[in-house]
Amino acid sequence: MDHLTKQQISDQLRKRVEATSGNKVATALKISPATISHMLGGKWENISPEMWRSVQKQLEPGNKGWMFVETKEATRLKSILSDCKEHSMVFGICAPAGFGKSEITKAFTEQENVFKINCNEFFNRKTFLAELLEQMHQDNGGYSINEMLNKVIKKVNQMDSPVIILDEADKLSDQVLFFFITLYNALQDKCGLILIATDHLEKRIKRGVDSNKKGYKEIFSRLGRRFVNFPAYSLASIKQIVRANGIDDEETVNMIVNDCESDIRRVKRLVLARRLEGAA
Repeated sequence: MDHLTKQQISDQLRKRVEATSGNKVATALKISPATISHMLGGKWENISPEMWRSVQKQLEPGNKGWMFVETKEATRLKSILSDCKEHSMVFGICAPAGFGKSEITKAFTEQENVFKINCNEFFNRKTFLAELLEQMHQDNGGYSINEMLNKVIKKVNQMDSPVIILDEADKLSDQVLFFFITLYNALQDKCGLILIATDHLEKRIKRGVDSNKKGYKEIFSRLGRRFVNFPAYSLASIKQIVRANGIDDEETVNMIVNDCESDIRRVKRLVLARRLEGAA
């Protein structure tokens, strides 16, 4: 690979780093921060051609890779998740559809003893516990509900600062949602618990409380009688995400910001479309 190509790769890499940070770009590209530093600093002699080609491919406009950007909104959510994990707290968190809740919680699962369940409408108590045991890398076959719950409790008691995240908790049926009370009672002060969803979950639980529906007052009480609500992404944060994912032209950046309706899924769709146009 010639010197000019390496310089072009280095320039592209610099734009990504300036939009986020060297460590975040290194994580996204699956290379070391030291390699990033050497590529930007012109210390190229010990960087193999294979490494240059790998970085070049990942930085190409048509590459489907998507870089997670730690915006102020993502940082706030991760801070709450960390508090919950560290202090075995219980939270209900609401954020708009398209906020990127699943992406942020997925990034958080890279930490030790973080277990995330992607909730589904078809879950019953047994399939819910089977999924939780699978996330904990535990055998989940051939057990009763009570036996499965005891396995979860036993595993949690062996861990340092575990946390269970129920993503899209508003999809859960009443039967499984009420099982949250059982989990809370069994794991109180031993494990953090988080329900995360759109504001539909908050409205559903408050309606249940107001109508005195069985179980809902107990759930609301265990959540501290309040939800943590996140507003839509700021325009500045959306611009940060767009630029970090390879769009540098200010007119295009503004077009995406104005067209996305603060929906990160739509941001991703628009960015990838522009990158593919640039690669054509």
